[in-house]
Amino acid sequence: MINGRFDEVGHLLFEIELIPDSGSKLPEDAMLDTGFTGFIAMNKQDLDGFEWAYLGKRKMLTAQGITTFQAYLGKITLDEQEYEIPVFAGKGLTEILLGSAWLKILPLAVNYQAGILTLGD
Repeated sequence: MINGRFDEVGHLLFEIELIPDSGSKLPEDAMLDTGFTGFIAMNKQDLDGFEWAYLGKRKMLTAQGITTFQAYLGKITLDEQEYEIPVFAGKGLTEILLGSAWLKILPLAVNYQAGILTLGD
């Protein structure tokens, strides 16, 4: 189980590790965005140097509607578990987003008043 935190405006944040092909792990905060239906979305510029395999263009549902992303096969660590997942890159993303696809495989527990935010078993 991974513990998250709430930022000053109430965003749900979790620490993940991005894993470039070099194998090093880069810790980053990611915001849970249930309006995005994939696993991970991030700014295209932030992918420079990762050398993840390009999967092509994909259309995904976001809170703003259908958006076209460039998809890559990326690796991340979440809750000490390594995942190889599609990572969707686009312009104008200011945060790394964890999408609602995670909720299909990991339970989410949120109690804002008690400060409880967990993802996973």
